[in-house]
Amino acid sequence: MTKKNFKLRLYPLGLLFLSGILLGLSWPTRGLSGLVFVGLVPLLIFHDNLRAQPHPKIGAKVFWGSYLSFVIWNSITTWWIFNATAFGMFFAILVNSSFYSTIFWLYHKARKVLPLKGALIFWVALWLSFEKFDLNWDFSWPWLQLGNVFSENIHWIQWYTYTGSFGGSLWVLLINCGFFGIWLRAREKKSWKKPLGLLLSIGIGLPILISVGIFYNFKLESPSTEVLLVQPNEDPYLPSPRKTNAAYIEFLDTLIRDHISEETQWILAPEGFIDVGYGTPNKTFDESPLSNRLQDYLLQYPQMCLLTGIQLFDIYTQKEAPSPSAKQVRKDLWVDVYNSAAALQSDVPTQIYHKSKLVVGVEKTPFKSLLEPLLGEILLDFGGMVSDRGTQESPEVFTHKNTQTQAAPIICYESIYGAYVREYVRKGADFLAIITNDAWWGNTPGHRQLLSYARLRAIETRRDVARSANTGISAFINARGEITKSMPYETQGVLKGKIALYSQQTFYVRYGDYIARVALLIMALYGLAPLSKRLRS
Repeated sequence: MTKKNFKLRLYPLGLLFLSGILLGLSWPTRGLSGLVFVGLVPLLIFHDNLRAQPHPKIGAKVFWGSYLSFVIWNSITTWWIFNATAFGMFFAILVNSSFYSTIFWLYHKARKVLPLKGALIFWVALWLSFEKFDLNWDFSWPWLQLGNVFSENIHWIQWYTYTGSFGGSLWVLLINCGFFGIWLRAREKKSWKKPLGLLLSIGIGLPILISVGIFYNFKLESPSTEVLLVQPNEDPYLPSPRKTNAAYIEFLDTLIRDHISEETQWILAPEGFIDVGYGTPNKTFDESPLSNRLQDYLLQYPQMCLLTGIQLFDIYTQKEAPSPSAKQVRKDLWVDVYNSAAALQSDVPTQIYHKSKLVVGVEKTPFKSLLEPLLGEILLDFGGMVSDRGTQESPEVFTHKNTQTQAAPIICYESIYGAYVREYVRKGADFLAIITNDAWWGNTPGHRQLLSYARLRAIETRRDVARSANTGISAFINARGEITKSMPYETQGVLKGKIALYSQQTFYVRYGDYIARVALLIMALYGLAPLSKRLRS
């Protein structure tokens, strides 16, 4: 092989690696998010170069070439899943990368029949449509949606209050298309500084300037509710036996007794805090010994509402499975286990919410009827029972009996879903109460990214966030997305703070993911155009 041929082969490979690395290095929490504006450009150049040299297997090269880029991106950003499960990490990275490669392959197909601008519009609409689809199907893994990349740059994205994170995804895709256009003009030795260079400068700078203006003009409400965040720092993977429920109540009292004041209205304990064995019966929880013990404990704090993670279950005696998540214990006996949140106050019925956005491979087997007969029970045991978790149809808010303050009980992974969190606010939530167990991925970027994404939800909904984590990081986040107080990872203790209560609904809360809906409409129009020609003929 000659030196020239070697360079020709190395060049496209370098573009693929560059694209994956740029995307990976842009990701929070320690990335340079500005790199994302050019992260997809090398991939577009790779495709353009392939088209210049027609080859019978060009489609396969487009798919597998882009697949390499997306595997690098996924690996850099989500390698930490390995800390919980090696199988889960490889599965998530390899499968998720294939979805993005399919998007790029479809762009290649569109480029055959459409002019460049039309194909790029199709690609942007297709990407946004997939991000919307990825929020709702069995393999849902929206961790790497492009709008999430700016979660540490809150001064750049205050306009998420109008667009949600889909506005960020659209921003990234359009700027990448613009830089690709500059490269094309430079290659063809055309003038590129005007007007495209000017438009790109405006396209990047203007949204940031608008955001900074919104940031400093948004008036924060005065704090009006005192909240305690409990951080137990207990790793459910440790071989030591789990405490009894009674011991957990004692443990809770030991942590909080020196921090409670007459103004304390809410105490948040993390996901799975009371999580012994199968849990407690769901439908009769208020008659259970655990509920009675908690009620006795709360009598000494009549002004306080305890919002805690808890494991509940329902038992059914019937021949057929009562739900897709139910596990058969023996013949005609089924159990549904829930990862739940409970709001407990003295002398009132317990309010309960079952986590509904479940982690694939940890709490949910995707396409269970198809995969479970082949793979068996492969879910990760993160301290409770290994089984698919039950869900409920929609979110609901918890109400404080004295103040009528309403909290959104968001459990861990659910805080990634902007559209889902938005539903809590539409139902009257005054603040977002996130409870999470971050122990299963260890002290890796995973738990820091999850905390960072909570800042996006604060901006989208203009709600303060109170976040209680098992091993960290517990934090208070104001409605501008600023972390005002936090407790480090692997620290046991209580974080005390005051949060503001908001009642107004943002544009995003009222109208949701309208950008994604427009993208879906554009996709439909692109699909109908060739179909209409065929019908006419």
